Amino acid sequence: MNHWYELTHLGGIVVTGPIALAVFVWLALGHATRQAMLWCLLFCGGMAVVVFSKLLFLGWGIGIRSLDFTGFSGHAMRSAAVYPVLFYLIFVRAAPTWRGAGIALGSALALAIGYSRLVVHAHSVSEVIVGCLLGAAVSGAFIASQRHTPVMASPRWIVAAGLVILLAAPRLPAAPTERWMEDWAQAISGHSQPFIRQNWKMRGISTHDCIDCKRPILGYN
Repeated sequence: MNHWYELTHLGGIVVTGPIALAVFVWLALGHATRQAMLWCLLFCGGMAVVVFSKLLFLGWGIGIRSLDFTGFSGHAMRSAAVYPVLFYLIFVRAAPTWRGAGIALGSALALAIGYSRLVVHAHSVSEVIVGCLLGAAVSGAFIASQRHTPVMASPRWIVAAGLVILLAAPRLPAAPTERWMEDWAQAISGHSQPFIRQNWKMRGISTHDCIDCKRPILGYN
C-alpha cells in the first residue's frame, strides 16, 4: 500500500507547484512570454476552480450527493495539467512521435496518480474523473496553442529542475492543503467547523460530526 501513497504524493502541491513554476521559467527564458502567461493563466485558472469547489462544500455543504461529489480532486487536476506539459517540453525539439510519446507518458502518470487517490480513499470516483478532465483541459489547451507558436530553445537545466523535483518527491513533506482549505472555508462562511463527507451523504439530519469527531458542527437543511 505504501507505493500508492508515494504515487499520490506526486500530485501534491509541493511537487506539482514547483514543476508548474519550472515550466513557466522555461517558457520565459525561451523568449516565449505569451506562452508563459498563457500557461500561468491556464494553470492558475484550473487551481481556482478546484479551490472554489472545495470552499463551496467545506463552507456551505454544497456538492452533488448522488455522485458523492464534494469538489474537484486537486491532485488529479494538477497532475493532468502539469505532467503532460512537462514531458511535452522535454521532447519539444524532438520529432512529433517523441512529443506525442512524452504527452502520453505524462498523461499515463497523471491517470495513475488519479487512481491512487481512489486507492488511498482520498476522493470519490466522480471527484477524480472531473479533476483529471479539468487538468487535461489545461494541458491540452496549452499544448494545442504551441502548434502556432512553437517554444524556442531554453536552458536545459529548467527541465532538469522539473525532473529533480519529480524524483525527489517521495522525500518532500506533504503540505497541509486540506487544513488550509478548512480554515479558509470557516473564515469565509462564518461557520465554526467545516462540513465533512460522511454525514453530508446522509439525508434528513440537521447536524453532523466535526473533522476530528469530537464536537458537533453546523449541519445542512
